[in-house]
Amino acid sequence: MRYRKLGRTGLAVSEICLGTMTFGGDGFWKVIGALEQETCTKLTKAAFDRGVTFIDTADIYSNGLSETVLGEAIKDLPRDELVIATKVFGRMGAYGGADTPEAQRRAKNANLWGLGRKHIFEAIDASLERLQLDYIDLYQVHAFDPATPIEETLEALDEVVASGRARYIGLCNFAAWQIAKALGVSERNGLARFESLQMYYSIAGRDLEREVVPLAQSEELAILPWSPLAGGFLSGKFTRDNAGPNDARRTAFDFPPVDKDKAYDIIDVMKQLGDARGVSVAQIALAWLLHQTHVTSVIIGAKNEEQLADNLAATRVELSSDDLARLDEVSKLKPEYPGWMLERQGAERLAGLS
Repeated sequence: MRYRKLGRTGLAVSEICLGTMTFGGDGFWKVIGALEQETCTKLTKAAFDRGVTFIDTADIYSNGLSETVLGEAIKDLPRDELVIATKVFGRMGAYGGADTPEAQRRAKNANLWGLGRKHIFEAIDASLERLQLDYIDLYQVHAFDPATPIEETLEALDEVVASGRARYIGLCNFAAWQIAKALGVSERNGLARFESLQMYYSIAGRDLEREVVPLAQSEELAILPWSPLAGGFLSGKFTRDNAGPNDARRTAFDFPPVDKDKAYDIIDVMKQLGDARGVSVAQIALAWLLHQTHVTSVIIGAKNEEQLADNLAATRVELSSDDLARLDEVSKLKPEYPGWMLERQGAERLAGLS
């Protein structure tokens, strides 16, 4: 296992991050995973024993149960060796399916979610209690909140950091312009700034490369890909001739969106490369991400130790320049404006100075 700096910070994280969306399985989240405490504790310890020190969760996963289960799972692990990340934004209980008067009342209360000061302060304290921790290493906003000024959000997060309840802050699922605006607000007002971007990124979904990746490289922001196997579509279980097992996550929850015809072409190439090495398609998909210099840590999930071991083995897969060129060719994005114009103008400008 290798370790990389989280953006421009002094914090080191393992190149694989254990995601815990499968922990708990309350309400809607049973579709994604419903692992009980004993299994979660075994998986967490197995990952730690293999060098994974970075673990990611969110308050909304299983309506807080994921954080509670994770808190129990890490109780006997050395806290100073762990980097724990969680998130704030969503309404707790929103996916539980409860139809009680209390649930209906809470569903109408706009203060129970979002990125306003009130909700952030209440959410961080609740997460710390569930996790049984004194502080969070990386506190992330789970989405952009159009109802709250970004200034209010960043001021509240700055107070969270100043109070010691979080060490660093990050974001998830922002557009490039929203990231740039947030960074500008932090710099202008002397506030803690977002240091990481947790975003959907896979070899079957490279949209991030259009604007977010260049911004992250310019501003020294860590990129933490979620769903690196495209919701299981790149696990090797799905082919043109096989729609996948009935109990597969993507069979029940077809997310994130994937251009499946193109993805099948990518899978064909990955299978050839995997067969030549005796490794799985999933390992090739993860290895491709690990070979991208702009990626800091790849977030993986697992339902059992066999799946965990297979995913972690991707850290040992070496792809040659020819392999990467083949994968790039089959998966590359179609040119879009202004990207193709910027590339052409930039090449002309640099050529004139050589």
